[in-house]
Amino acid sequence: MKTVKFGVVVFPGTNCDRDTSWVIQSVCKSEVRYVWHTETDISDLDVVILAGGFSYGDYLRSGAIAHYSPVMKAVKEHADRGKLVLGICNGFQILVESHLLKGAFLHNKTQHFLCQKQYLKVATTDSPFTMKYARDEVIQIPIAHGEGNYYLPQADLDEALTYDLIAFQYCDKQGVVNEETNPNGSTASIAGILNRQKNVLGMMPHPERSSEVEMGSTDGKKIFEGILQWIQSV
Repeated sequence: MKTVKFGVVVFPGTNCDRDTSWVIQSVCKSEVRYVWHTETDISDLDVVILAGGFSYGDYLRSGAIAHYSPVMKAVKEHADRGKLVLGICNGFQILVESHLLKGAFLHNKTQHFLCQKQYLKVATTDSPFTMKYARDEVIQIPIAHGEGNYYLPQADLDEALTYDLIAFQYCDKQGVVNEETNPNGSTASIAGILNRQKNVLGMMPHPERSSEVEMGSTDGKKIFEGILQWIQSV
């Protein structure tokens, strides 16, 4: 069986790198190393993860300064080669600032930082990240963000719907998706979205915080398991 090597990028202000690495190494039993933001060679990696936190203090806009870190050129090249990239929370914001994913981020509609358990509906299973779920499955993965209001212009939303790029949507326990079950105001209740090639996923919820029984949910673990299964099968 092929060995899969993960890299977790660390920017000044990243604070979910250890949580993410723990799940990969101790829960999924896979190889992982930290990638400092000044690195320019990540050719040894199969998967790159941009973890959550407050890169560069979230000055200007969340993820805006991290976009200029040397490592991001390597991350873009990694994605261009068809390798997998996962951005979680602040990592999602960095992917948008780096134009690896379309859209923009605004402050939550409540104007408050949200830290809570959150139900999600799986909108597609057609990606390495979501292949272990069932379409329309309702899962629980926590959120923790102040600028999680993901805005997608109508033309880009139409593209996402046409090509099945929406990975997760905010919902309630019954899977209802509407304005009332949307915690931050995101366009179409989008909690996670894929690029056109489906090798890049950005998501605001934290799967690394829902990958062990002790954390109250193991629903996030399937994302990492899907990554492993997909790479080992190609």
